[in-house]
Amino acid sequence: MTSLRLRLVAVFAAVALTAAVSASGIAYWLNRDAVLTRAQNAALNDFRASMSRNAGSLPGTPSCEKLEAAAVQIGSNTQNYQVVLTGKDVAGKQCTVKSRTDGFPLGDVPASLVKAVTTPRADSSAYHLYWQRVTLGGQPYLVGGAKVIGGGPTGYMFKSLEAERKDLNSLAWSLGIATALALIGAALLAQAAATTVLRPVQRLGDAARQWGAGKLDTRLKVSGTDELAELSRTFNRTAEALENRVAELSAREAASRRFVADMSHELRTPLTAITAVAEVLEDEADSFDPLIAPAVRLVVSETHRLNELVENLMEVTRFDAGTAKLVSDEVDVADQVTACMDARAWLDSVELDAPRGIFVRLDPRRLDVILANLIGNALKHGGSPVRVKVRQVGEELVIEVADNGSGIPEDVLPHVFDRFYKADASRARSEGSGLGLSIALENAHIHGGRITAANAPDAGAVFTLRLPIDKEGDQR
Repeated sequence: MTSLRLRLVAVFAAVALTAAVSASGIAYWLNRDAVLTRAQNAALNDFRASMSRNAGSLPGTPSCEKLEAAAVQIGSNTQNYQVVLTGKDVAGKQCTVKSRTDGFPLGDVPASLVKAVTTPRADSSAYHLYWQRVTLGGQPYLVGGAKVIGGGPTGYMFKSLEAERKDLNSLAWSLGIATALALIGAALLAQAAATTVLRPVQRLGDAARQWGAGKLDTRLKVSGTDELAELSRTFNRTAEALENRVAELSAREAASRRFVADMSHELRTPLTAITAVAEVLEDEADSFDPLIAPAVRLVVSETHRLNELVENLMEVTRFDAGTAKLVSDEVDVADQVTACMDARAWLDSVELDAPRGIFVRLDPRRLDVILANLIGNALKHGGSPVRVKVRQVGEELVIEVADNGSGIPEDVLPHVFDRFYKADASRARSEGSGLGLSIALENAHIHGGRITAANAPDAGAVFTLRLPIDKEGDQR
């Protein structure tokens, strides 16, 4: 991707090059026209005057000697042009002479110029002075021609324009060098302008990246009154408003967490007493009146649910506050999974495929929480049999928990780990709080692992836990 700085320099250079080339071209053509016109007019005017003085005084049919003398006289000029005179003598013989023996022959005169000179005009001037620029032998020349009015010889002049060409070439080189210098200067100016323009943009980008890194107190230094300065002021105002809003939301979130933690903590004391009473009532439930026993069992069940909910809320609060810690130990995963199911009397309801000898360093209590939630969820919402498979894949411990139910609807899959989420429309009503899978996922994250949910090809839901081996995870 082309940088903005490079594009600015390229645009400046293109504009400068266009302007310099246009200006140089116009200057060159104006100077060229002025130089050639000046040399042309000087030579033609001198040739006209010399023809009038020398050839005009000749008789209508001059001899070749007189014609040659006139040619030499006309050729002796300050303009350094050569002359060719042609005319008929008394005997009617065509005589052509040159001002210099090594001069140009009549054949070098362009045919179009000869035709123009020898063609009579319709006005009172029977003949007129004509000229043409040609290249002879690789060099530029001005060729002029005229016929003496009233009859007489016809004269042609050859004026070399080599000096003018050299002057124009020198001018072209000078203009080319000036164009190159202008282009270099434009590039330097473009670089300076790009730096001036892009420095605030770069500072704005750096500040935005610091925002993305969470440094909401980042501000831009503002100077000037242009559009970039106004953009910086807007950025600062936005940053201040965002920082205040985030601080307000953070304060509310912290207050909410404190409230949940305090409420959960305060509930533990009365819940302990209520749980003790509920356990006594549960032990004596068979001795109660048949009409009262169902109510007693309901109270006991809801007390256990309330106690579990409070424990889950306290655990969630610890995760949110970042105070959850790992207490790692090296364990045999097969023994850990078996102990989890044995403690909850699930051994008869679960098919376990867990080879011994897979030792992993992890927090046994948190692994027990993960397994209890995944297996318990499969037993409640899936269908028997529930299958638990433990294996090592590379540097990862993989535990799969699969049920034999109808699977998880596609619209529910993205939300199964959300807090308090229950797919009531697709499964039987849950007796849990909706926090179990969320807590399991957090416990996987604290180990540096993850949990995924999917549907098996042959029906049923599959939850897969992946934990790194020999890695203590994120010690929060």
